[in-house]
Amino acid sequence: MSKPGNYLLFVYGSLLSGFRSPAYEYITRYFDLVSGGRVEGLLYDMGEYPAAIPAPGSGHLIEGELLRIRNQQEFSWAMAQLDDYEGVLVEAGETRLYRRELAEIQVAGGTETAWIYWFNGDVSDRPQIESGNLLEYRSGRKP
Repeated sequence: MSKPGNYLLFVYGSLLSGFRSPAYEYITRYFDLVSGGRVEGLLYDMGEYPAAIPAPGSGHLIEGELLRIRNQQEFSWAMAQLDDYEGVLVEAGETRLYRRELAEIQVAGGTETAWIYWFNGDVSDRPQIESGNLLEYRSGRKP
C-alpha cells in the first residue's frame, strides 16, 4: 500500500495538532508537522469521528495538516499502526472503516502528494461539516 518515496501524511481529524488526543501524541513520535493544507473533499460528522469523502472538482475543501515522517525507515511500521487505528486493517468478513490513498494536497505555494484516510462507509444520513474544518466545527458545536 505504500509508495516508495512518499513520506507525507495529510490529517483532518483526531490526528490534528489542535486535538492533542492520545493518537496525536503517538504520531508526533514519528511525524513532524510540515504545514497546514487542504484537500478536495466533503467532511461529515459521524459523532465520535469525522468522515472525509473525496470530491474532486466540487469546490469543497477539507482543512488539515501535512505531516512528514522523521525517519524514513520507520514509515511502513508507523503507517501500519495508523492503518490499524483507522480501521483499515480488519478481520475476514469485516468492512474497512477507512481506506488509505494518495491525494493532492493544496499547500502554500503549490501542491504535495500525501497519504490520506478516506471514509469507506455511508454518510447519507450524517451532517456535512460545510466549513471543511473539524476543529472550527467542534468548537462551535453545542453539546
